[in-house]
Order: sequence, then C-alpha cells, then structure tokens
Amino acid sequence: MIEIIEAIEKIAIRIKEAFIEEDILYSDTKNATGDVQLKLDIKSDFIVEEELSKVFTIKEIISEEKEHTMSVNPNGKYTIAYDPLDGSSLADVNLSVGSIFGIYEGGISGKDLKAAIYVIYGPRVEMVVARDTVEIYKLRLNNKFKYLKLINLNKKGNLNAPGGTQQNWQPYHKNMVDGFFKEGYRLRYSGGMVPDLHQILLKGGGLFSYPGTSDKPKGKLRMLFEVFPFAFIFEKSGGEAIDGHRRLLDLSPTHIHDTTPCFFGSKYEIGVVKETYKDKEEIDSE
Repeated sequence: MIEIIEAIEKIAIRIKEAFIEEDILYSDTKNATGDVQLKLDIKSDFIVEEELSKVFTIKEIISEEKEHTMSVNPNGKYTIAYDPLDGSSLADVNLSVGSIFGIYEGGISGKDLKAAIYVIYGPRVEMVVARDTVEIYKLRLNNKFKYLKLINLNKKGNLNAPGGTQQNWQPYHKNMVDGFFKEGYRLRYSGGMVPDLHQILLKGGGLFSYPGTSDKPKGKLRMLFEVFPFAFIFEKSGGEAIDGHRRLLDLSPTHIHDTTPCFFGSKYEIGVVKETYKDKEEIDSE
C-alpha cells in the first residue's frame, strides 16, 4: 500500500505542474461516458496511468476516462479505480478540482475497497488518505507531503451541498434540502465533488447530496471512481454514506461506469435523509 501512496504523491505533483504548463481547452474527443474532454483531462489520465503502471502490487487500473480495464501486473493484488481530474470543467475559472482513487482487492464492489485517497488542487495541494483512519497531508515547497492531522466529523454539521438540477428533483428531496436551510445550514456547492466534500470534511460536517432525478433516476456520480471512495472516507471519519435507502459500500456495480444516487454526511444529516426517503420508491431499483 505504501508504494501506491507514493505513486499518487508523484501523480499529484505532476498534475499540479500540468495546471501551469498545459492548455486548459476542450479537446475534440469524448471520454467513456460521452463527456467532452479537456486537454488537461487527457494529460492527467496519461500521468496517472504512467505512474500506477510502475507499481508491482497493482493488478489492473480502471480510469473514469476509459471504457475498459487495463491490466498492469498479473501477479498484483490491487485494482485501482480513479478519476484523474474530477470537476475539470472548473479549471478554466481557476476553482479547485481534484483526483480520486479507490484501492480495491479481490473485486470491485464497495466491500472490496481497502483504501481511498483524493488530492485537491487549490490554493494548496492537499492529499487525504483513508485506511483505518482519515489523514490529511499538505504538499510543501520541497515537493514533499507533510502530515497535518486526522479528520473526524462531528455528529452534526452546518453545510449543505445539494447536487443535480433542482427542476428535476423529487418534491420530497426538495423539501428536505429546504428544511436544512431553514435550520440555518449554509449553501456550499461549487459543482466539483472533491472541493465540496473536502469542505464538509474539514469544516466538521454537513450534507452532500446527489439524488436520483427525473432525468437521471440512477444518479450521475460513478460508483467505482467517485462514490465508493468518498463513502469509505466518510465512514472512516465518523460519518455515513447512503443511496437514500442502503449503505453505499454494500452496493455492487454491474458495469465499471455504473452510477448511483448518493448522500454523504454527518450522522445527523444522514438520519434526516433516511427519514425523508423511508417508504419512498427506490428510484434506482429499476
């Protein structure tokens, strides 16, 4: 596991440098799920693939940008599923974006996740590593990551990050979101999963929600690359992560690009989600 973390540190440094050196324009290609790629998406994916391919304990890698799994070492034990540059559409306006890594062993369901890591590129470059605990590191000027502290969520937070287009929300979901604002919760939503969840984690708690909607009943965010890693991180930091009904880490994808509704938060906020979605039709069970 140490060699994987060290590889991700190298990836973070190279992607940070790519922000300065590379063109942040759209390419003429699309990724595996039909999104038009930035040139920076393509460069970041190349960096991740190149560095992870050097690690002998990695059996295969799965990129959010590609359709198929890539074999690395037949004798390896880990599968790494990654989003090389989550929220890349925010890069051209200089907002924070990130890289997400799920480290799986024996399969690619939620229960097979052994560790999760993400890197956030903002005013500082920080890396969050979740194994038995959740640790945060800061990249220093000497290109070394320095340990900062453990991350632990409070039982109740005060931030609300509601994803999805509001006109496509179910009425009960909108009532829940509005209810949090009536309690005094503050809106914090950038359109980037990494910066929004990072803020909730560092500020002690709150709720990030991306529900099933009328146009995307199975949600938008991908299990392997985005949902499972953050579910693991939130659970290890004392929070919870569900799809509205079930624990996210109890889910199993049937395809590497499967999506799911998802809710990440402190115990209080997830309790409200459970109560809201109780007895409601499971819109992702079709």
